Amino acid sequence: MDWISFWDSKHAVYVNARHLDAHYRRIADDLLPYVPAGGTVLDYGCGDALSHARIGAKAGRLILCDAAPGVRTALGERFATNNTIEVSAPEEVEAMPATSLDLIVMHSVAQYLAPEQFDTKIALFRRLLKPNGLLVLGDVIPPGTSPITDAMALLRFAAHEQFLVAATFGLIRTLFSNYARLRSTLGLTHYDERAITTKLAAAGFFAKRAATNIGHNPSRMTLLGRPA
Repeated sequence: MDWISFWDSKHAVYVNARHLDAHYRRIADDLLPYVPAGGTVLDYGCGDALSHARIGAKAGRLILCDAAPGVRTALGERFATNNTIEVSAPEEVEAMPATSLDLIVMHSVAQYLAPEQFDTKIALFRRLLKPNGLLVLGDVIPPGTSPITDAMALLRFAAHEQFLVAATFGLIRTLFSNYARLRSTLGLTHYDERAITTKLAAAGFFAKRAATNIGHNPSRMTLLGRPA
């Protein structure tokens, strides 16, 4: 099993429906200030995107892309009647014309890519962005971030969103899950702020760290990239 097949499986990363809803609602809340009114937006590696109808409504055109075929099928069904949202496979995004996007989001994906895969993605994003476009790269994990740090962030979020008991049992269950095994065998890719901004600069971006991370985990980073 690799990361794509894991996310395409019936995993238990989200401890219950309340967690799943709160997770995507928080991401949409944090992304909305970056969304240009009437613009064309790509969310690359979007996952379930449960609250993205709000992003599509503001943008006017929202392209959801995920590498997992089952996730794409579910997205197509969820947004079948929404004329502001379309679902694309990665190869369809790669075939898009240059300078066609106002905003590209890639949230909580960089850690699952090898460095050379990440370089390929951001080179693609540089080609697809308009000269005044924006890349939002969320949930980048700094070196030294431990699973305990992530667990504490989840518990604080769970307490605020009222699924603390389920989160506590879910974390115990995760210790024996496919996610834990993949994290142990495949690992996650970590970048400090200098390393990630250097990579973005090499791809043609002027990048800086955002004041706050997208999502519930403040120990991780969000980077903002503008075409240089």
